[in-house]
This record gives sequence, structure tokens and C-alpha cells, in this order.
Amino acid sequence: MVEELVAAGVSAVSVGLVYTMAAARVVKQYERGVVLRLGKLRSDVRGPGFTMVVPFVDRLCKVNMQIVTMPVPAQEGITRDNVTVRVDAVVYFKVVDAADAVIQVEDYRFAVSQMAQTSLRSIIGKSDLDDLLSSREKLNQGLELMIDSPAMGWGVQIDRVEIKDVSLPETMKRSMARQAEADRERRARVINADAELQASKKLAEAASVMSEQPAALQLRLLQTVVAVAAEKNSTLVLPFPVELLRFLERAQSGQRPPASE
Repeated sequence: MVEELVAAGVSAVSVGLVYTMAAARVVKQYERGVVLRLGKLRSDVRGPGFTMVVPFVDRLCKVNMQIVTMPVPAQEGITRDNVTVRVDAVVYFKVVDAADAVIQVEDYRFAVSQMAQTSLRSIIGKSDLDDLLSSREKLNQGLELMIDSPAMGWGVQIDRVEIKDVSLPETMKRSMARQAEADRERRARVINADAELQASKKLAEAASVMSEQPAALQLRLLQTVVAVAAEKNSTLVLPFPVELLRFLERAQSGQRPPASE
């Protein structure tokens, strides 16, 4: 009798251990457990830690609540100003409602990926090339709104969307390089012309001052000679005043002997 009771107790303990092992589940800190009992959603979402389910009746679906980083494959499209570009992006999202993520959509990761690709193509078609290159923050916000609207029904929240790179055709790159070079050359010419204008005004003022004092011109001539001589050149170019030539010409014409009769 005692042996039968001991055997029955051991059997009961064994059955209890097997049941406990079959029913025991562990939900990690960054996960939430959604229980489907006979295919029907249970209202209570299991939090992190140890939990129990009914074997062969309940099915526990674990949902990761961490922020997911999903790269969006490069999408090729034509901008509003008829330029072919390839744009890739990255989407940061997380699950905020584990039950909706399991019930409302078959695969929320795949759904977010497809929605991100479709939205990226739409943004390319609505934007100009200059907007893609310089106004990325505005485009990022537009992408986030386009993806977040349907994702809220899936229990998913879009945290951030970033456009990573914009690839241009080689012909467009060369055209933009030529445009930038021409713009820099234009600015250089404008700066040179402005410098010439300022220099001409200063020279005109200097000439006006020197015209009042004839000796100032000779002093300036001597300063030029000293500056040239300081360079230790083998050839010295000495400017000759035109006024002196005219004075010598007038003096020579005044000393000519009178013509014989």
C-alpha cells in the first residue's frame, strides 16, 4: 500500500514537473508576450519575467519592443525637375502596442520596409534636386509623416527617418562641377574688377596731389629706382619723364641757326 502511494506521488510529481516545464515561459526585459488561447487574443499582455501558459492551448508570441534600425534599399526615381537620382535612407521605429503588432499585420517589419520604400519613391517624385541635396531635414520630416500614418494602426511608432545618400549620374556631376567653377570664376572677375576700380580711384587722387607739387613726382621716381635696385637685378629700367624730353626739344628748336638767304 505504501509503495503504491509512493509510486502515485512520484508519478504526480513527475506529471507536475512535465506540465510546469511545458507551461513555463520567460519573457525578456525588452519583450512583451501576447497570448493566443485557442486562436483568440487574451487581453492581458505578459510583461518581462517568468510566466505560465496552458500547454497545447495557449500560444505565446514574443514581440521585441526595442528600437529597430532598418535600412531602406536605394530607390531610383525622377525628380520634379527631370533628374534621375538614386536615394537610400534608414528608418528607426519601435513597437508601442504588442497586441496590434501581432494581430493587425502579418509581418510588421516587412510592412514598414515596403511602406518606407514606397514613401521614398513618392518623396523623390515630389522634390527638386536642390531640395534633395540641401533640404534633407524637411524631407526627413515628410517621410516620417508618410510612414507613421499607416504604421500607427499596426502598433508601430516611427521614431526617425534619415536620408543617407543621394547618387547622381556622372553627367550631372560634371555639369554641376562646371557650374560651380563658372560661378567661382565670375566672383573672381567681379572681385578683380572692383579692385581695379578702387586702385584707379586711389591713383587718380595721388596724381591730383602730385600735380600740385612737381617735386613730388621726382621723389616718387627716386623711390621707384630705390625699390628696383633693392631687388639686386642686373638690369635697371629707369623711367624718363616725358616733360624733360619736351623741354629739351623746345630748347633745341630755339638754338637753331637762322636759315641762309
